[in-house]
Amino acid sequence: MSLSEDEQKRVERQANPVAPPLPIIRVTLWQRLGRAIFPYLLILPTAAFIVAFTIWPTIYAAIQSTIKPPRTALQAAQFVGAKNYLDLFDSNTVIGQEDNFPRVFSNTLVFVVVTVPISVVLAFLLALLLNQKLKITPIYRSAIFYPVLLPLISAASIWAYLFADNFGLLNIALRWVGLAPLGWTRDPAWTLPAIMLVVIWKQTGFYMIFYLAGLQNLPTDIYEAAQLDGASAWRRIVSLTIPLLNGTTLFVLVVAGVGAFQTADPLYILGLGQPNNRSNLILFYIYQRFSEPRDLGYVYAMTILLLAMLLVFTVANFLALERRGNYED
Repeated sequence: MSLSEDEQKRVERQANPVAPPLPIIRVTLWQRLGRAIFPYLLILPTAAFIVAFTIWPTIYAAIQSTIKPPRTALQAAQFVGAKNYLDLFDSNTVIGQEDNFPRVFSNTLVFVVVTVPISVVLAFLLALLLNQKLKITPIYRSAIFYPVLLPLISAASIWAYLFADNFGLLNIALRWVGLAPLGWTRDPAWTLPAIMLVVIWKQTGFYMIFYLAGLQNLPTDIYEAAQLDGASAWRRIVSLTIPLLNGTTLFVLVVAGVGAFQTADPLYILGLGQPNNRSNLILFYIYQRFSEPRDLGYVYAMTILLLAMLLVFTVANFLALERRGNYED
């Protein structure tokens, strides 16, 4: 039986159903703008915080570092350009005399050069030790990490007791072995080393945690292959562990360096910079000078110089480790 043309079309439509057309959704201009702006609205609070508390203070300090503050209310501020920076190292100015900023600047560089490598190396060695499968490892880990929990000024207070002239444990130990006690907080020659010791003791455990986390995430198969090839434990550390932890080392170096440049708290307890700034550091010196209105131009210049030192230190570490990584590849 033959079907009519209409019936054939009906059968074909039933065999091959066609989906109904989708409704057309019209997006208005405001909706498109809202979708485009929404991601920026999410980051706006963070961006505003960074601008208000980082970028703007830096710009303001840079501007003020080129201005000489007025000595009286009737005078106007004077633009001096880079003179404030030059005066920091000019022996003919009060701020640039040997006992002032030049000594503080050299103290800070020595402090960073000594404390950062020692803290990082000790942190790495302690992480290697605690990464071993020992029953007493949790006890040692807690003991080493304990100083990290203390505020730096509290750690300095503890060490001030250890450094005491008559009843300090360090001087008692020196007397036991027949040596003369040292004026850890009185003698300017020993105050800066004492501050270094406090910071190293306080921060080493913190850096150790990063190395320990890095060691526990290293692949074990390459160590097994190296051991089968006869590589000694020292060789495995030098050729495998250290290169694989380059990223961790970079992070620790940057954090340690920035922290060393910003050290100020222990100086409240251990000497307050000593006479003639023999043990003073740049951040604490900036704090001391900030109370002098006529020195504000110098204070802002020192602040910008400190920021520049931090930037150079960070970039130098990135470039050094990147070059080392490319060389090893």
